[in-house]
Amino acid sequence: MPYLLLSSAEYTGYISIIKFLVFLVLFFLWLPIVGWVYNDAKNVGTKEVFWTAVVLATGAVAAIIYLFIPVFVIGSIIYVITVATASLCYVKHRNSIVMDYARVLTAEHIKNIFFSKEDRLDALKGFLFITANKNEVPLPQPQTPNFFGYKAAHEMLTDAIWRRASDIIFSPASQNYNVTYYVDGTALKQPPVTREQMEYSLHFLKNLADLDIKEKRKPQKGTFKTRRDKQDTEWEVTTAGSTAGEQLRLKQIIQQTVTKLDQVGLMPEQLQQLNSMRNLKQGLFIVTGPQKTGVTTTFYALLRNHDAFINSINTLERRPSAELPNITQNVFALSDTGTSTYAKKLQEVARMGPDIIGIADCQDTETAQSACLAAKDGKVIYVTLKADSVVQAVGKWIKLVGDRNLVAGTLLGISNQRLMRTLCKECKQAYAPNKELLRKFNIPADKVKALYRSGKVIIGKRGKEMTCDQCQGIGYAGRTGVFETIEINDLLRKTIIQSKSLSEIGAQFRAAKMLYVQEQTLRKVISGTTAINEMIRVLSPQKKRKAK
Repeated sequence: MPYLLLSSAEYTGYISIIKFLVFLVLFFLWLPIVGWVYNDAKNVGTKEVFWTAVVLATGAVAAIIYLFIPVFVIGSIIYVITVATASLCYVKHRNSIVMDYARVLTAEHIKNIFFSKEDRLDALKGFLFITANKNEVPLPQPQTPNFFGYKAAHEMLTDAIWRRASDIIFSPASQNYNVTYYVDGTALKQPPVTREQMEYSLHFLKNLADLDIKEKRKPQKGTFKTRRDKQDTEWEVTTAGSTAGEQLRLKQIIQQTVTKLDQVGLMPEQLQQLNSMRNLKQGLFIVTGPQKTGVTTTFYALLRNHDAFINSINTLERRPSAELPNITQNVFALSDTGTSTYAKKLQEVARMGPDIIGIADCQDTETAQSACLAAKDGKVIYVTLKADSVVQAVGKWIKLVGDRNLVAGTLLGISNQRLMRTLCKECKQAYAPNKELLRKFNIPADKVKALYRSGKVIIGKRGKEMTCDQCQGIGYAGRTGVFETIEINDLLRKTIIQSKSLSEIGAQFRAAKMLYVQEQTLRKVISGTTAINEMIRVLSPQKKRKAK
């Protein structure tokens, strides 16, 4: 009987080989951590003995607990959590006393682990910085403050260029810097950046633009260039101090191309109307709109609509936005203010005998009167003026000139405009409009089967959502002008002379089949060029837009 019991018994030990091996792995992973903590604490200048003792003691206590807990899984979890907690406490401490680029276990550090040093540097080599003194900036040594500033500026500018941002604004907040991109004239908020990262970027960008690094209160301005794929982009750097910190604005200096009249966004009948004026030999046309609505682009397009080889064309401008081929551009500089006025400069230009004169930003009575007299004397005059509508522009012009007969006798027409973002052609989406909405805008429901809105994403072949490469997920790509135009005939000239109020002039303009800018925008909404939301955004009063 005892023999049978012994023969049926199997050999078993008190220790599981697998569990013992797991323990050894965890134990020998802990030892390098202790060594790293000691060496790292010594390098960063903190208490190496204290932190080494903390991690060592924590690991030893965790090992004892591990051995005494009967459940293997629970003991392993407690061991890992205890050692990891002590290690992370040290990491948090050392990251708080080192430079941003030297921190460990951050998102940037983890990402760099999976890419070789050569791969990380190759991503920067295709992008080149050029200083204000036209010197190329070599790639700094890795793990240095200058390298961190170089890398931060590289990431920031490549992202801004890809998103088609014309301006980047960094505004200091309590804990970080708020970042805003301006794309197609619209502000788009971006993820904030830390103050420490911003300090490295500011230092690097100020060096590029040859600005005083130590000066953080007075406004400074400079320029630098970036080069990518043999294409140069020039940037203007503007810094200014504030109570919260130093502000930074990066503006992309774009060489404005002169647009043709048929490219600014005029409706077919408006284009025909303005084209007919180029055959006239005298008179005055007013180009108006609020600030930053493309008035200068339309102004240049109207001047270029005339044949510069047959006609002598001159302009008078305070700050030209582009170079006009075969057109003489006269600049009223600051040096002229002590000896001359804008009106006297205009009279000098008129005495040179040009056939056509473009006057940018007419602001005073003397200049307005001189422009009308030149138009009466056999010249075609184009004038730009700030106004919110055609009717308001008439009122301003009458007040500036001070003579209704002179205004009525020389005025050929007026345009007023806005800039609207155009829907991305790749990702815009059609939808059935709400009948109540159509009724609100006086649109016949039976004539509009579909309207369009921004899509922002496109669906790939396998049904996967992707960011649209055309608009970078914004839903809009590019801008177009929307115009309110009127051509002055004999009946309207009598109205200008005899009317007692602007409302009378407006009623006659309306009787002459002038469509308001809101109605012209609706036509573009119905055609799918833009969206109703964009129309509301642009045409809503300025105060309401700020409140929103």
